[in-house]
Amino acid sequence: MEGQARRFGLEIQTFKRVNQIQLTGSDKEVRAGDEIYSAKAVILATGLKTAELGIPRETELRGQGVSYCAVCDANYFIGKRVAVVGGGDTAVEEALYLSKFASRVYLIHRRSELRAAKILQETAFQNQMITFLLNHIIQGLVSSNFLEGVKVQNLETGDTSRLEVDGLFIAIGSRPHTSFLKDIVALDEHGHVIVNDKMQTSVPGIYAAGDIRVTPLRQVSTAVGDGAIAAISAERYITENRKEE
Repeated sequence: MEGQARRFGLEIQTFKRVNQIQLTGSDKEVRAGDEIYSAKAVILATGLKTAELGIPRETELRGQGVSYCAVCDANYFIGKRVAVVGGGDTAVEEALYLSKFASRVYLIHRRSELRAAKILQETAFQNQMITFLLNHIIQGLVSSNFLEGVKVQNLETGDTSRLEVDGLFIAIGSRPHTSFLKDIVALDEHGHVIVNDKMQTSVPGIYAAGDIRVTPLRQVSTAVGDGAIAAISAERYITENRKEE
């Protein structure tokens, strides 16, 4: 994909961190350190970062049993035991989805009550494939080359035990890379960019694609689709403005 884009004249600037976008009339100035890039249209595709537990070997075992996306990786755990960490909507939705594939799903949450919507909780509590470990935290990972289990602690008793699982799905939140946009385009309460069906933000000529935007599904396929729509929309915007000028 990169090679094809370069053949069409794409210039790629690496090791540049964009810290600000300024509007000067219909033009946009993208600032990255001391560099300023002027453009008629801008497509935002900075994505998001999933929150990590911050425990030893978590990064090392990513893709080796540790995952942050049930829709992406559930097929690897058919008939196996998995654990989900978190108590919000995402965690419960992940547990419900995994229950269609795994032989047992453990939902681990550090508090005595879940934060997910009541309808999701009721559905999950009625699912016999899901076991709830409330007031529990994960203290460590057990593995050789692949995940073999997790060390969990009961916060009420202080007791620690080993839970045999083949997969660990971490669903404790995510953060879109939009801190430099909060005074430029409209964001939702979680910091995701709000767009219409043309990927247009609240500012004419600025578009957003992929995980950075408000979307019900964050997958490579949907992000690529967003990018195609944003690119066509940006091209039409530039063409229409050129005619007006």
